[in-house]
Amino acid sequence: MAAVSQKFTMKSSISLLLLLLLAAFTCGLARGEDSEAEELQVETLVKPETCSVLSTMGDTLRIHYTGKLMDGKVIDSSLSLDPLVVELGKRTVIAGLEQSLVGVCEGQKIKATIPSHFAYGKKGYPPTIPGDADLEFEVEVVSLTQQTSWQKVVNDVFPLVCLALVPTLLGLVGLYLYKKANAEKPSKKKAKDKKSKKK
Repeated sequence: MAAVSQKFTMKSSISLLLLLLLAAFTCGLARGEDSEAEELQVETLVKPETCSVLSTMGDTLRIHYTGKLMDGKVIDSSLSLDPLVVELGKRTVIAGLEQSLVGVCEGQKIKATIPSHFAYGKKGYPPTIPGDADLEFEVEVVSLTQQTSWQKVVNDVFPLVCLALVPTLLGLVGLYLYKKANAEKPSKKKAKDKKSKKK
């Protein structure tokens, strides 16, 4: 009887596992139909002949851009203004745009298709950008300034030093308070005995 129930349990477990996999696959297909772009897509429109320096996190870019909804409606543009200054890694622009600017060179033009979760998400940016809206940005890199070694130290090492200092300072404060709490306090009786001995 135990062997029969064990076989039944094994068959049930396999059936249940197959059912769960089928449900997950079906949900994945349905989810893929809801959104046009699940991943950030970057297409190079114009690349200069010489592209020796590529942008990395910490570099500063000056860009012209035009942002559109997927239906072609323009939501923002810098073409009539001065170029936008973007320091990569400082989150001055939406995440998808910042990621698309890593690995570009001066003079390059790109088109980035940014899924909503790398843009404004479920809430959007009313009234201009509806919730769950995928965006398309055409970007021209006007100039690229690489970070100096000093900026790299400040951006990479300084936060780690600060992170290490906080627990150290908290530990020192805790040690001071512990010693202060456990220090022998002169009692009133001992103080009176000392006064009487002096007399």
